[in-house]
Amino acid sequence: MQEADVIQSLAALAQEARLRVFRALVVAGQDGLTPGAVAEQLGIAPNTLSFHLKELTRAGLVSQERQGRNLIYRASFATMNDLLAYLTENCCQGSECATDEATAACKC
Repeated sequence: MQEADVIQSLAALAQEARLRVFRALVVAGQDGLTPGAVAEQLGIAPNTLSFHLKELTRAGLVSQERQGRNLIYRASFATMNDLLAYLTENCCQGSECATDEATAACKC
């Protein structure tokens, strides 16, 4: 992952509503959620939610798929894992540490 991508991802997550949306999509897993379900679950107005989803999508943290008349949003686990790997790349001065266990436990 390039540094510019990391900055864009972290900037997208550095806002309370977007962080909550991303976390809800992570919990939803590969099934994803419709914008209506996200709005209802988090109590975010639909017009505000569409702005946040657009920012998360632009940062590559969220993907969008049309299923019939519905849009399904999913967390991009590959991007999330790349971001985590970038942030922990030089952890513990390159030696094996606890983050290896935490990363291995993630079945994303």
